Amino acid sequence: MSKNSLHDYKWPQLIAVALAIVALGLVFGRTFSYLYANWQREEYSHGFLIPFICAFLLWRRRRLFQRAELRGSWAGAGIVLVGLLLCVLGYAASIVGLDAYALVVVVAGCVVAVCGWRGLRLAAVPVGLLVLMIPLPTFWYNTMSSQLQFISSEIGVAFARAFGVSVFLEGNVIDLGNYKLQVAEACSGLRYLFPLMTLGLVVAYMLKGRAWTRWFVFLSTIPIAVLMNSVRIGIISMLVDRFGSAQAEGFLHQFEGWVMFMACFALLMVECAVLLRISGSRLPLRQALGLEDSAAPASAERQIFTLGRPALAAVLLLVLAVYPVLAVPQRTESKPVRSEFSQFPLQLEGWVGRRDRLENIYLDELKLDDYLLADYVPAGTAAAVPMAESPVNIYVAYYASQRSGRSVHSPRSCLPGGGWRIQNLDQHDVAGVRLRGAPLRVNRAIIQQGAERRLVYYWFQERGRDITNEYLVKWYLFSDALTLNRSDGALVRVITSLSDGEDATIGDARLSRFSATMLPELQKYVGG
Repeated sequence: MSKNSLHDYKWPQLIAVALAIVALGLVFGRTFSYLYANWQREEYSHGFLIPFICAFLLWRRRRLFQRAELRGSWAGAGIVLVGLLLCVLGYAASIVGLDAYALVVVVAGCVVAVCGWRGLRLAAVPVGLLVLMIPLPTFWYNTMSSQLQFISSEIGVAFARAFGVSVFLEGNVIDLGNYKLQVAEACSGLRYLFPLMTLGLVVAYMLKGRAWTRWFVFLSTIPIAVLMNSVRIGIISMLVDRFGSAQAEGFLHQFEGWVMFMACFALLMVECAVLLRISGSRLPLRQALGLEDSAAPASAERQIFTLGRPALAAVLLLVLAVYPVLAVPQRTESKPVRSEFSQFPLQLEGWVGRRDRLENIYLDELKLDDYLLADYVPAGTAAAVPMAESPVNIYVAYYASQRSGRSVHSPRSCLPGGGWRIQNLDQHDVAGVRLRGAPLRVNRAIIQQGAERRLVYYWFQERGRDITNEYLVKWYLFSDALTLNRSDGALVRVITSLSDGEDATIGDARLSRFSATMLPELQKYVGG
């Protein structure tokens, strides 16, 4: 090979690269299976394309790599070691997703080991783009999704009303008179938010423009997806109003998925063209996106590229990690002894209950293992009409395992999605109620929808702990999965209505009395 060749292809180096690829596949075999399974979902269907997009972006920067003076850094081997340790921890604790982020860390470490920090700066966006192929943690996804669904529904309903269509948004249902549409179904176009954000990041990266135009393009993908879905809801409303529900059902299935995505993409391209004009650029859009690749000068000096000792150390770490990772057993999770909620008594001391059921649409979304939903009233008012005081509604969602992407849904994100506005939210020690020798601490919220107000207490019972902070729930979920081999847990929520002019302290007293009676019985059903 001449000294001007792009790569110094020596057999030992080729063998080292082959070993690294094979070891990476063996170490992260479970990770690739997890990613592949999630890429079947519409929300993450873009995951199949991301590795190819990253490779394409790196190829486009090949001349910068050729001309840069790149030297491997020993810090890269250290980063690879950190990533491998995270992978082992994720496998040992069976925490879904941690090993996927460890994969990105290992890839970044390999870049540093081979090309140094300068090489990582050149490859920062393609490597960082790998994060977008990993499903978001369930808690973050549910929080963001429910908020965006509510905003999209509000705008869509306003759009329909502007064209004289009578439509009413009530909680999780868009009422079109003779046709009712679930918010989750109406907002299915938001499933392509993440693919659009990925596309927006690639477009912003390739765009030859000012920094603010690139940031604007990427961040605008969120309002574009919300706006287009709102237009979709508005069109459905007009079709129902003028042609009946049959036409709406046909449109509902046709104008979703890739059709929705391509409409958003077209709007994104128009936005890029407008931003180029506003910023003063006169480049055609095709040229501004770098789609017209020019040839490199024939005299361009290219460096000889070899694998240094840091890179060989990273390869050695990958090879040595194969056995420990494969030796980590897929442990059978420990399950606590508990009673089924079907046996939960409807006669409590001083209270009489009536059991209720969740609709299948909610069960499919929540993916819980067992639940309790019931209304309780003081025993003396059970037969009174009207009731002397408002009933107390209790909802407990129990998960035997939270390792496979299923986890408790926080009311902080679910209530706004149901049309309720949180007027006040803080932490509160329930008067006169103690659990495990300490005062019961709950999240206390006052919510309102129209003229109706309700008082809400909720907390998380996680393997003998009573927790109010959602992020602490995630930390203990990780630590207990690792040390106790358990990830079971439950959300406990009690609600009572506040009548017109009723002070919230009266509702507090009602929930306190009920909680004091209910809690000792509840412990048999949520696991200790």
